[in-house]
Amino acid sequence: MIVEKTQLDDVLKIKLDAFEDHRGWYVETYNEKKYHDAGIDVKFVVDDVSITKKNCLKGVHGDQNTWKLISCIHGSFYLAIVNNDPDHHQFKQSLGFTLSDRNNVQILVPPKFGNGHVALTKTSIFQYKQSSYYNPYGQFTIIWNDPEYNIWWPTIYPTLSQRDTPRKYID
Repeated sequence: MIVEKTQLDDVLKIKLDAFEDHRGWYVETYNEKKYHDAGIDVKFVVDDVSITKKNCLKGVHGDQNTWKLISCIHGSFYLAIVNNDPDHHQFKQSLGFTLSDRNNVQILVPPKFGNGHVALTKTSIFQYKQSSYYNPYGQFTIIWNDPEYNIWWPTIYPTLSQRDTPRKYID
């Protein structure tokens, strides 16, 4: 396992070790001891899976308390991470990653950062661990194309939920 810092403070890129032979491949997606030894001392309490169809964009969502460890276990997606901490010098800055079932990359997202993803393949499976239980009242949403955040996406016309659609398009 290789842990790398990114251009956004506290956002880490983790490259997992995988084993592959003629039968297929195997990857360990989490081992508390290995993460602890790498300096990642986050206690995760919930595991979630989101299945996303191609060109669907989910997010950008987050809260003030939750760490997330994000992986792709099928297909591929583009993941955008956004600093939403108004007291931080990198407020409104974003960074993107392509995660796939073949590149064995995870992204550790700290509290006060939002994340969103768009599926690049027919179907992608987004898996994530969270350090706190879901609180719908503590969530924030950043509209995917908000010009103040200037998030780059590999699509112009994604499929969106009502929650992720700019208000001017809902009415």
